[in-house]
Amino acid sequence: MASITIRNLDDEVKDLLRKLAAENDRSMEEQARVMIRAAVEGQLGPSGRIDQIERTLRELTSARSPAAPVAGMGKIPRGLSGKRILLIIGGGIAAYKALDLIRRLRERGAAVRVVMTSAAQEFVTTLSVGALSADHVFTDLFDRNDEHDVGHIRLSREADLLVVVPATADLMAKLANGHANDLASTVLLATDKPVLMAPAMNPRMWSHPATRRNRAILGKDGIAFIGPAKGEMAESNEAGEGRMAEPLEIVAAIEALLDTRPKPLAGRRIIVTSGPTHEPIDPVRYIANRSSGKQGHAIAAALARLGADVRLVSGPVNIADPAGVTTVHVETAAEMKEAVEQLLPADAGVFVAAVADWRTATAAGEKIKKVAGEGPPALQMIENPDILAGVGHHKQRPGLVVGFAAETQDLVSNAEAKLRKKGADFIVANDVSHESGVGPSGVMGGDRNKVRIVSKTGVEEWPEMDKDEVAAGLAALIAERLKTIVV
Repeated sequence: MASITIRNLDDEVKDLLRKLAAENDRSMEEQARVMIRAAVEGQLGPSGRIDQIERTLRELTSARSPAAPVAGMGKIPRGLSGKRILLIIGGGIAAYKALDLIRRLRERGAAVRVVMTSAAQEFVTTLSVGALSADHVFTDLFDRNDEHDVGHIRLSREADLLVVVPATADLMAKLANGHANDLASTVLLATDKPVLMAPAMNPRMWSHPATRRNRAILGKDGIAFIGPAKGEMAESNEAGEGRMAEPLEIVAAIEALLDTRPKPLAGRRIIVTSGPTHEPIDPVRYIANRSSGKQGHAIAAALARLGADVRLVSGPVNIADPAGVTTVHVETAAEMKEAVEQLLPADAGVFVAAVADWRTATAAGEKIKKVAGEGPPALQMIENPDILAGVGHHKQRPGLVVGFAAETQDLVSNAEAKLRKKGADFIVANDVSHESGVGPSGVMGGDRNKVRIVSKTGVEEWPEMDKDEVAAGLAALIAERLKTIVV
């Protein structure tokens, strides 16, 4: 689907679009799509006064809200309405992502004030930041206008949460060691509010003993972290752990930190598996699949937001560990099975990982070389352990076992067969074929999903949603089911 850029609209129309987007927990782009669809279907009627259009649009678009709960899903916990975020932008190439983060936060109803370091101003301008935040941008500890009433103390206390994006090695070192020689570091030391840091730096800087030591100190001091993730760096030929979390991942972490609602899963321990497994053929080749881990990681985060003690067993992925979740990283199906069994007993298990069904009987110790005229080597394949079935029939079986079925044909019948065979309580089935029509790039690796909940009592179909919304709905369903289960 093509993206939509909102330009050249009257201020009145922009205000209406912004208001409707906030009410429906959408981005302005998503809201515009819904409005365009309604207009194409002829439901808006002839053009008229803005208040008449607003009434019609509110009725139509709220009814179409992708966040509207379906049977069994419960209320999806989203939105930052009324929350005040103080965003500290550090000096790194990832500072440009702060612009999108400001937009995402304001779309969700948050008020955003920004402090920029002098280094940050080398990457993004105060003009851009001020336009997006619709507020004054604070840059100087000794600004006569800002500091006439001890502005750095006021900034640090008036916010509900301080967010550092990107959290550079320098900013982490200053806070860990109590330095305060500019506005950003002074605000961080003067605050009595929670702080979230999104680190971003070269992989060698992130792995340096000094940085790791500062990260450990800050963690003990109560600072929350999101990321960094593994991936390509801005520098040529550089890759590894140090890439900043994406804006929507940071938003999810902010929502989790500020969510003061009841925690129906408090005291519950839940195991989640996510991502693919890599089964080695030789030191450079392996058997894998297209799973990105986005859905499994989103489910782990959603369960944690409801208060669960979540233990995530993740295969190799290129996304950040979810905030508030204990993550165990594995490579192969055998390693995932062992990690899961080590985490038993648990109240529930949610098995989202796309585990490879087969592996080579013996992985070669050296790279298998191609020999002209001999053709490809024969690989002897053996079956991998069935993790879901193993837990479903385990002597320490969790009270609730949820499996996933990624199918390209006969979705429901295959999911029903899996339900009977694996000992699960229900199966979340999704169509991962190219013909599924889900999202612009499909389910595997994409950001959207459409699932069916298959259980002994029948099949419940959910509409197409973002994977975060599927995760929130599934977490609500698990919380409801666990009310009646005593483990």
